[in-house]
Amino acid sequence: MKPRDTLRASRFTDDERGGAALIISMIFVLVFSALAVSLATLSGANLQIAENQRKADCARACAESGVDVLRFWLGRIYMPGTTQPDDRFSCLANFLQTDLAENSISNIATTYNSDNSTITIADVVLNSSAGQFFSSQIQQTSNIDILQMDVTGSAGGLDRIIRVNYNFGTRAHTVFDYGVATKGALNLHGNIEMSGANVELDAGVYIETEDANAHALEIIGNSSIAGDVHITNPDATIDLQGGQASIGGETEPNAHDHVFKGIPPTEFPVPEPNYFRHYVQNTYDPNNVLAEYENVIIPAGTNPITFGNVTFRGIVFIEAPNIVTFTGNTTITGIIVGNGDLNDNSGTNRIDFLGTIISYPVTDLPEETQFEQLRNETGTFLMAPGFSVSFGGNFETLNGAIAANGIEFFGNAGGTIDGSVINYSGSPMTLSGNSDLFFNRSGTELMPAGFGPEIILYYVPSSYSEVVL
Repeated sequence: MKPRDTLRASRFTDDERGGAALIISMIFVLVFSALAVSLATLSGANLQIAENQRKADCARACAESGVDVLRFWLGRIYMPGTTQPDDRFSCLANFLQTDLAENSISNIATTYNSDNSTITIADVVLNSSAGQFFSSQIQQTSNIDILQMDVTGSAGGLDRIIRVNYNFGTRAHTVFDYGVATKGALNLHGNIEMSGANVELDAGVYIETEDANAHALEIIGNSSIAGDVHITNPDATIDLQGGQASIGGETEPNAHDHVFKGIPPTEFPVPEPNYFRHYVQNTYDPNNVLAEYENVIIPAGTNPITFGNVTFRGIVFIEAPNIVTFTGNTTITGIIVGNGDLNDNSGTNRIDFLGTIISYPVTDLPEETQFEQLRNETGTFLMAPGFSVSFGGNFETLNGAIAANGIEFFGNAGGTIDGSVINYSGSPMTLSGNSDLFFNRSGTELMPAGFGPEIILYYVPSSYSEVVL
């Protein structure tokens, strides 16, 4: 081949190669352009997914905030133990609405629909600029003791729903876990011995006084408390005088080892005296003194004084205002009830026992029609909210709990009490003279008749779930 031909062939090959490189470059440009577009589109989609996930998380966080907020307010709810199951939900709705209003909470508005037993809580704003809020519905389930609460959290147009359950129940502990429980100080003056069949279970003392300037417990003389003393006020003081004053079987300085301060408050169950009113069949007439009474009411303002040997069977219902004095030998097979105001600590209403008391439980009532149901009302000897009660005579056994607004044992009053002594008054409860009390609560009911343990709501953590929309 001639040199010129060789050169021409070589040049032709370079041109061809240049064209191929251009085509390949264009292909790569197109590929990378398409890849860039795809990456941009994918990045935008991922950004949108991330934004939606952020909104969903914010909505869930709003729902969880709602659960916590409502858990606080529902945890404050309580109602008398005598509230009927069918009335509990409406009572809950009223309590919640009242509690919010009394605490000036204006951003949580509740609506109660009695037709379908639903409490609706309108939108509660958490962050107005971000459009974040929660709302809720609380409903009764087919089980009347279980409530279902759905809390909807909203953020950026997305909603998330969290569902939890609450159960109606009663408080675990009450003042009936003690031999003596008082909202005022406890004073023992003289030769007083407080003991029990089981010292730890029966002879314990609970004091809820808040007066830091006075003694929560004062023991003067040769008086003793066999059990431990529990005081809610961490700053409360106790005063032991006389050398032989003892707590938990020990004198100073070891007696203080049996005093526990700053303990959590314990429930004082609400007495319901009117619960017993339907048993009343007869009226006490002070002008017609009889030796025996059955299911009797002592009308307000009567102010009777009984003399001699008097026997009461069933309910002795004392209307306020009244001052009732039992003298002589009084035999009671049943329950004494006073219907005063639980918040009345004035001492205007009184029940005084100045003679010997002979007490029998309601289970000893005759098997007669008027006592048929009453024989099941065990555990209570005297329930008298708004009345002060004093014992100045002897008794062998008082068959049940004693509860009043101001309680005093004096002189030679003393004996066995088959239950607890509960003082609802902030005034001191006083034992003086030779008033030895022996508590025996074995075999008694956890809640004596006529006392309602407060009903509260229990949050059920295991019920937590997210509802799929």
